Order: sequence, then structure tokens, then C-alpha cells
Amino acid sequence: MTLDPVVTNPRHYSVVFENDRVRVLEYQDVPGERTTPHQHPDSVMYTLSTFRRRLVSGGGDREVQLDAGTVGWLPAQEHHGENIGDTPTHVIFVELKEPGPTAAGARAAASPGDLGPQTS
Repeated sequence: MTLDPVVTNPRHYSVVFENDRVRVLEYQDVPGERTTPHQHPDSVMYTLSTFRRRLVSGGGDREVQLDAGTVGWLPAQEHHGENIGDTPTHVIFVELKEPGPTAAGARAAASPGDLGPQTS
């Protein structure tokens, strides 16, 4: 069974560019919508809208609020989420196809601290 977000959540994720090194995904939803569990490799996230979400992974969850124009690093992870705000979510993900020096691939589950972007 695949946990590719384009397969598990095709209403929300679409591929806008792909080559042998990266895959660029566009994500969109509206308030109240949820995703099913899916995985992301190490990625860079760029937010096109301001939004609020609950992200769930393993036994933990975390609420995040991000402003439009936020850029952040996301380590490889598996999660699902829900738009808990008043605005649509619109995000671009640049997924790396080559694992980083400490990652052998997507982790089975992210810790709650890994669910939002790391901007520092």
C-alpha cells in the first residue's frame, strides 16, 4: 500500500513539476477538510496562504498556524492533517528524492515536534 500523498489524497495534492532529483507538489484544501495518512520525504515547504492546521503523527498531534510566505524545512515524516482554521490552505512542497546524510528514507512516524516547518 502506498502512502504517496498524490495517490492517497489526490483531491488535495498534485504534481506540478518532477525530475530525477525533486518532485514539486501543490496542496490545497478548505476549512474542515482532512487528509488521510501519507508520507513525505525530506522537503522544503512554501506557504501561499495563511492557515491553521492540526497535524497528527503516531500518538501525537500539533496545531500549527503559518503565515503566507513562510518557508521551512520538513524532515521526512508520515502524518495526516485537518484544516482547523477559517481560511483555505495553499502550499508548495519541494520533495527531495535523495535521502539526506542521516535519513535512509521516510520515517515511519514523525514526533510531534517534527510536524511543522523548521524555519531556523
